[in-house]
Amino acid sequence: MGEERATGAGRQQGRTGVTAPGQQPQTAAIDPATAAGEAAAAGVPGAANGSELATEAEAAAAASASAAVAAEAELEGEIDALAATAAQRDQYLALAQRTQADFENYRKRVAREAAVAESRGLVRLARELLPALDNLELALGHAADADADAALMDGLRLVQRELLAALERASISAYGEPGERFDPELHEAVAQQPLEGRQPGEIAEVYQAGYRNGDGVIRAARVLVAG
Repeated sequence: MGEERATGAGRQQGRTGVTAPGQQPQTAAIDPATAAGEAAAAGVPGAANGSELATEAEAAAAASASAAVAAEAELEGEIDALAATAAQRDQYLALAQRTQADFENYRKRVAREAAVAESRGLVRLARELLPALDNLELALGHAADADADAALMDGLRLVQRELLAALERASISAYGEPGERFDPELHEAVAQQPLEGRQPGEIAEVYQAGYRNGDGVIRAARVLVAG
């Protein structure tokens, strides 16, 4: 009789969930989705709304993740495009710099060639004029020895000065004076002899004036050198 009451009490406890004295309460793990489904099936108010909210939250999270991936891909594309534009800009800049350098070298080369051509033309012209200047110098010397008319002498000297001034304007100058030191780069020794009052290597007389264009000699001066 006592065992039947105990057994009946145990069944009653299992149905009501009341823990007998001295026993620990037992808790079962409950799946939220299952609970929500069961609650919805049982007609519990708000259970259906909770399931829908969970589904919407998952969808929103997935959409957010997809948007983040798309934004990252778009950003990487823009960075690649900017890098390509910068590389192209550098190429164009390098090409422009090379073109400018080539043009500058071309301009300098043309200027040098023009200067050389001009100098050669001036030297050629001077060489054509030098015999006339030499003859004019001889004429002036003979006219002075012959006591020529003063007006004629002045006219010859004027022509001589005009020709020499024209050469000077073209950077062509005459040189060679008695008393200068003989320089084989500038002078041509026609004769050499001991002369009283002259140091060896000193120019005693100039037979024909020399002409030069800057540092270049057009014609060496023909001189007599004291020995």
